[in-house]
Formats: sequence, C-alpha cells, structure tokens
Amino acid sequence: MPATTLFIKNMVCPRCIKVVRETLEAATLQVEEIELGKAVVAESLSAAQLQQVAAALETEGFLLIDDKKQQLVAAIKSIIVQTVHYTDLEEMKENFSTLLAGKLQKDYHYLSNLFSEMEGTTIEQYIIQQKIERVKELLVYKELSLSEISYQLGYSSVAHLSGQFKKVTGLTPSQFKQLQDPARIPLDKL
Repeated sequence: MPATTLFIKNMVCPRCIKVVRETLEAATLQVEEIELGKAVVAESLSAAQLQQVAAALETEGFLLIDDKKQQLVAAIKSIIVQTVHYTDLEEMKENFSTLLAGKLQKDYHYLSNLFSEMEGTTIEQYIIQQKIERVKELLVYKELSLSEISYQLGYSSVAHLSGQFKKVTGLTPSQFKQLQDPARIPLDKL
C-alpha cells in the first residue's frame, strides 16, 4: 500500500510536529516521517479519511494543503523557519537562495517569483521578518548581548541588525528591550 504525503500549513516549531504526530496517531494513522510542513503516513488515504484528518488538524490550528504551488510556498517557509529559528546562521556555509534551490530541487528564480506571487512579499523580506522575530525572542530572554545575537543570526554587524530591526519594528533593539510587554508575532502569522 503506497504511503501518503500530507503537506501541512502552520507547522512552525518542534511542538507543532508533536501535535501533528499525536493528531495523526489519534486518527489511527501510522506516521512514517514528520518534519515542519510535511508528514508521511504509511497508508493510502481515501477522500473521506483526508477530510477527517483535515478536520482534526484544523482543530489544532493546522491546514492541509493540496495545491502544488501552495505546497511549494509552505516548503519554502518551513525551510526558512527551520533555518532561522533552529540553527546557528553563522555556521551556515551557503546563502538562502542556494539552500532553498538545493533542498527543493528548483531554480531559485522560479521559487522567488512563485513566493512573491502567492505571498505578496519577497523571500528576502520573509527571511528578514523571521530574523527580526528571532531577535525579539532572544532580546526577551536577555541571555545574549546584541553583539552575540548579531553574530548568531549571521548579520555582518550590530549596526546592520539594529538598522534592520528599526526599519521593521519602528524601535531600536534597546527601546524594544525596555518595553514592559514586548509584542511578538507568532511565526505562523508571518
């Protein structure tokens, strides 16, 4: 029996993977593989089963994606989120365009045009938004200096990070740190 690959929108963290796995297993599906944005189940699913799975996932805040272009955009987002939030960018040896083209086996210009068409923003702007949310998170934790955050996220300098942060948020990193209740945007809303 052939396996079924499910493309799932709004998976942005390891906890999302856990919730999706539990949801699929509660539907008595055997999960073979799961990662941000995608799950593979051992069985072939009927249309009725797909509807049930979609409904169960939706109650947890996830959406099944069946359109190929939307699946590709979701894959781009998942790779970016995984890279920005769960790896040290200073260790990354390739730029995002090479990373995305390699992982998705598509020409970067095609990916870039598709992303812009479907999302109304560029991949570069999406990466910046993700990096700024990561900076906000690290500033709130108060464990790293701005210099360490800049290095960890692969910025060329603290000035570059600060300028980008102010352009996106309207605040300097220092002003953001002083806020009593700093506003952060959930990753699935970017």
